[in-house]
Amino acid sequence: MISLKQRLKTVFRLQRAIRLVWQCAPGWTLLNLVLVMVQGVLPLATLYLMKEIIDAVVEGVSSPDPQAAFRTVMLWVLLAGGVSLFSAMCNALSGLVGEAQGVAVTDHVSDLVHAKSIEVDLEYYENPFFHDTLQRAQSEAPYRPARIVNGLVLTAQSGIIVVGILGLLFSFSWLTGLVLFAAALPAGIVRLVYARRQFDFEKSHAERERRAWYYHWLLTGREFAKEVRLFSLGAVFSQRFNDLRSELRHGRLNIVRHRSLSDGLVQSLATLAVFGTLLFMANQAVSGVITIGVLVMYFQGFQRALAALQNLLQGLAGLYEDNLFLTDFYRFLDFEPSIRAPKRPVALPEFKHEGLVFEKVSFTYPRASRQALHDINFQLRPGEVVALVGENGAGKTTLVKLLCRLYDPECGSITLDGTDLKDLDPAVWQRQVSVLFQDYIHYDLSVRDNIWLGDVDADPNSEELTAAARFSGVDPIIRRLPAGYDAQLGTEFLDGRELSIGEWQKLALARAFFRKARIVILDEPSSALDPLAEAELIEGFRQIIQGRSAVIISHRLSTVRMADRIFVMAHGRITEAGSHVELLERDGLYARLYRAQAGHYQS
Repeated sequence: MISLKQRLKTVFRLQRAIRLVWQCAPGWTLLNLVLVMVQGVLPLATLYLMKEIIDAVVEGVSSPDPQAAFRTVMLWVLLAGGVSLFSAMCNALSGLVGEAQGVAVTDHVSDLVHAKSIEVDLEYYENPFFHDTLQRAQSEAPYRPARIVNGLVLTAQSGIIVVGILGLLFSFSWLTGLVLFAAALPAGIVRLVYARRQFDFEKSHAERERRAWYYHWLLTGREFAKEVRLFSLGAVFSQRFNDLRSELRHGRLNIVRHRSLSDGLVQSLATLAVFGTLLFMANQAVSGVITIGVLVMYFQGFQRALAALQNLLQGLAGLYEDNLFLTDFYRFLDFEPSIRAPKRPVALPEFKHEGLVFEKVSFTYPRASRQALHDINFQLRPGEVVALVGENGAGKTTLVKLLCRLYDPECGSITLDGTDLKDLDPAVWQRQVSVLFQDYIHYDLSVRDNIWLGDVDADPNSEELTAAARFSGVDPIIRRLPAGYDAQLGTEFLDGRELSIGEWQKLALARAFFRKARIVILDEPSSALDPLAEAELIEGFRQIIQGRSAVIISHRLSTVRMADRIFVMAHGRITEAGSHVELLERDGLYARLYRAQAGHYQS
């Protein structure tokens, strides 16, 4: 049984959905309500006019003045035609209003999903539960709120029709009113039961749905196309996709099959009720208790009331269903970031004295069994270039994530000239950091956009943008493109030009250099560069960063030699620190790594 608390939660979600739709399109929503009232009353007028037409025809058959009788019939027909025409116009307008309202709601919901996706911490994107919730929110939220409002509209409209016609039927016989409820109620119950079953199925199979779409992405994504063909992976991924989709399809069809059987049973009962009522009314007409016109009015009224009552009950069940599916949307909107600005953020320090200091910092990723960083003591002084080296998984990139405040340490502190980063507005601090991650993005946009996205507050046509391109070595490549800096890149859109991996990396370097930040972080900045381009980057690096501090992560020890200090990491700890010469003299891990690389060239 559903508890009172759960019922109240459902009502609350319903209120949130109504408020959401009202905020999106108040004008369209108000017009929709007016149309509901009008369309709810019009069927009553139609029934009454049909009764008058039939009674006028019956009287006219035995009238001594057929012409006068025909004029009376014609008057009622004209009135009925006018009401019908007005009803058709209202239906057409209602369709326009519903479409406009639905589009507004869909776009607004997309804006909400985008805003929340940006707001939440990076931690959420490494959580499968978040991805399940996001999957269901994205698939259901764009149309469910608008459907709730349309459901409310149809339910209210059906309610008006039911109330009006029920009064008419009860005036004829209380028995017809009871039969009406007995015929309509089972259909509403069936809808309610299967709405819950459908929701439970979709919730329990969300990860399978997401996994199926992952295989679809592997089969259709550009970044996977080479390996899919080279290793003949198409058949494997396609089979796995089909297996998952088959499981989902059979589960959904099983629910639909049982619901269809139940619907058929309750509709059979409703049909018996309709024709049983017709038989009763026909007996009343034959006995002379009611006229033919009254018979037609009551029977049509019963049919319309039955349809309206079924719509009303199914509309309520539909609202319940939509609210169930919106649970995930509201759960998604209720996610709160843990990294947020304090109520009274401290002003950004000058970064002139101690610089950035990690003191006894430890960190464990959510749901991980071991620490990624342990007792880290690290300093980046103003204008200093430091390098982080170590084997894969040593914790280098994790340290950078904490420096960027994509995560906060679980213990210890990170300070800037003595001010804890937690006391700063994270958005203000992150403006001071420019990062080139190892898995940098290839934006299928123009060349200019690819660089400008490093600092969207700057002028995209400024000299600083072309200077960043020159520093990274990508400017000569851009000059050779027919459209230069306005050339479309990638293969997603018309006239796109594809770059080599090394050229893309130079473009990403330009994006990092373009940002007016105090700290430049480069994760494997020369991994895709040829030896000459790497040499140019190393030789001109001090000029490129223009006095800013820099952190370089690289497995190419030839790249890190230019650093003022080198920090060697292993198993989440800093095990060595010093200059290139000092670390070679210490003959530790750095020296072994350096000799392993240099040996290939010396031999």
